[in-house]
Amino acid sequence: MSQRLPKMLYADSTGNIYDHPELCMTGMNGNEPVLPDHMELIPLPEDSKLFTMPDMPPIAWDARQKRFTILNEIREGRRSQKIQAVAAFMAPGYMRTLLPACDYSKKKEHLPLWSYTAVGWDEERDCFVVAATKVDANSNWDPANYDDRTLDPLVRAMLKEMPGNRLLEQLSRCAVDYHCFAAKNLFYRRWEAPLPTSPVCNSACLGCISLQPSECCPSNHERISFVPTPEEICEISLPHLEQAEQAIVSYGQGCEGDPILQADTIAEATRRLKLATVRGTVNFNSNGSLPDKIQLLCDSGMDSFRFSMNSVREELYNRYYRPKGYTFSDVKRSVRTAKEAGRFTMINYLVSPGVNDAPQEVEALLQFIADTGIDMIQLRNLSIDPDYYNREMGANTRGIGMYCLLQQLKQEFPRLQFGYYNRTKENFYPPDYETGWPL
Repeated sequence: MSQRLPKMLYADSTGNIYDHPELCMTGMNGNEPVLPDHMELIPLPEDSKLFTMPDMPPIAWDARQKRFTILNEIREGRRSQKIQAVAAFMAPGYMRTLLPACDYSKKKEHLPLWSYTAVGWDEERDCFVVAATKVDANSNWDPANYDDRTLDPLVRAMLKEMPGNRLLEQLSRCAVDYHCFAAKNLFYRRWEAPLPTSPVCNSACLGCISLQPSECCPSNHERISFVPTPEEICEISLPHLEQAEQAIVSYGQGCEGDPILQADTIAEATRRLKLATVRGTVNFNSNGSLPDKIQLLCDSGMDSFRFSMNSVREELYNRYYRPKGYTFSDVKRSVRTAKEAGRFTMINYLVSPGVNDAPQEVEALLQFIADTGIDMIQLRNLSIDPDYYNREMGANTRGIGMYCLLQQLKQEFPRLQFGYYNRTKENFYPPDYETGWPL
């Protein structure tokens, strides 16, 4: 790998992207500009996107003067023009290790709910590079697998086959209008299919993708407005479990509140599914706020659980989730309940450099893993305005580095698995999982 730092990227007012002839790429850990380590720079994954950062000039490394510098404008002949920073939004399966480096002080509005990653231009390799590492090799979710030209007739055929099923109607909109890959899987009869059930939630997450106050970031889809019946759930789920390749049906989706508030309905549907077939995997994604309901779901035959959290420190968890009527200790008890019941237990760890690699967070995470015995951490890039999030979390110190965090976790817990996606029960414990990182 080249030992020369990549060039800084910038964009003009019309969105054209350029690499700077002299200044070098910088990233941010929390609010602090840092130079990326060469081991964390990888080619921009296929199907990723580049974004401009409006009203945010880039921060670069000036190798001649050995200092970071904010570049507000570029001279072109006798003219100067203001410029803006550039960020990457990576394809799924990759965890960012640095945020884009820019001056947020002139930012006029919240950025949309995407995950922003430091990106630069590598002259020697002739490609864009990002500060990131691959955490899951599952290629099912590659955008190339989702060709809408074949989707529409499948949607119409299934709607005709199951007339009046409100859940199927909801998922048809998710697949066709909102381009949800999981919803498309249902109609392709393959892999993981979603089962949204809850129009309500007992959290008020800062980065909720299905419900936002108007003064923040508008949601890009509508939340489900009803609770499906066990019959509606089973009518959709049973054929998928019986027929789909690598079949998973999964409660808890981005188009709903939290399914734990519909645990009785879900438990009944799951009992029926388990009586009808032994094939496939039934998974539950949740905030884990009601431990007694987790026990109910274990008793119903649920195969796996994934509990979402941005931090294992109660103060930071509360700042982001803003829980209503539950505490982080309830979440922790839910995780233990699922694990003690012998279920494959994961946390959906919503990560951001500077918060999740802060020394206090690392120490707390090591203790959390030791206390709960979780099987897997799904490392998901938190989609939110990084400046807003850092301010809300009080992230004002530099972390140890996300790559170092992964190394430390692997050293402390060699049997702990890392990933990005849910798994079928046949792959909960693959033969080589103890050496599964780095990929």
